[in-house]
Amino acid sequence: MLQVSKAIAVALLAAIAASAAEPLCRNPAQECEREIRQMLAGRRYYGMQVGDLKPGLVVEAVVENGPAARAGLKKGDQIVGINGKSFADSTPRKFKEAITKVTSGRLFLIVIRRGSYKKIEMRLEPYPRDQVNQIIAQHLAQAHTVTVDR
Repeated sequence: MLQVSKAIAVALLAAIAASAAEPLCRNPAQECEREIRQMLAGRRYYGMQVGDLKPGLVVEAVVENGPAARAGLKKGDQIVGINGKSFADSTPRKFKEAITKVTSGRLFLIVIRRGSYKKIEMRLEPYPRDQVNQIIAQHLAQAHTVTVDR
């Protein structure tokens, strides 16, 4: 019985070691880079991370010098309205869906900051080159293994 347990443990360790050496992404790195650039080319960038208050939305982070920062959004702002529609009981997913439907590139937000309502107008922008390069680098580092010949 002990021999069987040891054999199973050795087999599990071998499987874990083999899977750790495999890349998470099966596409070549160059193909991933091309696809990410193509995907982000048509998307709008708002420069903030939105979290779920359950219910509601909160700004969790604002990218320095991004559209949200230039518009005056701050970490901790609670988003309750977007372009005249209530988002007081919304989710981050619905927020992202609403952003994709904005055709003018302008976004009007109603936020609650320190108990007061504030109207903020911001412009959505194409993803900046630096941001695209950072997203690609992050994907390559997390999903592709690099082997070095010695």
